[in-house]
Amino acid sequence: MFVPLYDFERHVGVLEKEIVSSMHSVMERQDFIMGQEVKELEKQIAEYTGTSFAFGVSSGTDALLLSLMSLGINAGDEVITTPFSFFSTASVIARLGARPVFVDVERESLNLDTSDISAVINEKTKAIIPVHIYGRMAKLDSLINLKSDFDFSIIEDVAQALGAKDKNGMAGSVGDIGCFSFYPTKNLGAFGDAGMITTSSDELAKRITSLRIHGSSDGKIYESIGGNFRLDTLQAAVLLVKLKKIEEWNNERLKLAKNYNQFIEELGIQEFVRTPRVLEDGHVFHQYVVRVGYREELRNYLQSKNISTGIYYTEPLHLQPCFQYLDYKIGDFPECELACREVLSLPIFPGLKVEEQSFVVENVEQFYKNKK
Repeated sequence: MFVPLYDFERHVGVLEKEIVSSMHSVMERQDFIMGQEVKELEKQIAEYTGTSFAFGVSSGTDALLLSLMSLGINAGDEVITTPFSFFSTASVIARLGARPVFVDVERESLNLDTSDISAVINEKTKAIIPVHIYGRMAKLDSLINLKSDFDFSIIEDVAQALGAKDKNGMAGSVGDIGCFSFYPTKNLGAFGDAGMITTSSDELAKRITSLRIHGSSDGKIYESIGGNFRLDTLQAAVLLVKLKKIEEWNNERLKLAKNYNQFIEELGIQEFVRTPRVLEDGHVFHQYVVRVGYREELRNYLQSKNISTGIYYTEPLHLQPCFQYLDYKIGDFPECELACREVLSLPIFPGLKVEEQSFVVENVEQFYKNKK
């Protein structure tokens, strides 16, 4: 048996004819950039997330960058975020000359620990970027409360969490801005790079509209210097077809996560494999991530049994060579650093079979038996 980390064919294959037809319509009209499918996708994403506006962009990274630009972030400003995320979460801050300020993560959720975040907020703080890691929403209540005392914006990094929600609303609707990635392996994935920005602010929507196309609202007069952040119509055509299935797919991911937890409990290997907490409402499990010892040995063993795994992430952002100038050191964020040594992603995607999950967990159990 071979168990892939992700298999497009199993859930995208059933939509192939519809996707091809949708793409063919774009080819017939030849409106390849910002065409009618882009406008329709923006409308549907805004409705789905409960926001007033949505803007299709070229990638999740560009969604973050454009959001910071729309807020006027520049040299001398500070933006608080997590050191446990994909590189772009912090790199976009530095690209604008601002300073990334890191705060450690919670041990259980691996989301930004907002409990002591007020200790690093100052007059230079212009924004906070919480990341809804692995498909689970970060706790935003304390950030919302802090906004009454400090002047900053909340940019939700929703790259891994389309469809996630909590008592405050859908991911991407709670903060000032939401940033989504439609990288192919995301819960909603394009056939290449693509992203989306959501907001309910008229003012921010106006700025994003201009900055997305080089800083001009009419293509003639350039009020500011923006960039080329446009979404291709072909990608929007693919995403529109797949968006119809997002709730079904997210629900399937939740069931798969419950299966894993049950199998691990039944085999009694919780001593070696710490499972993620399954939240019944709104956890969309972009990744199913366990915390393990002997991670590299386990991963190699599973690979020998034709089981693919992933590691997100191996290196904390605060220890990346390009951020040496920030003067962080080993030990500054112990929960993040520990997670980078322990996290392991097991296969999870729509179409994954229960017997494949059982096979994965049985081999994990066998590895730890051999270690005794």
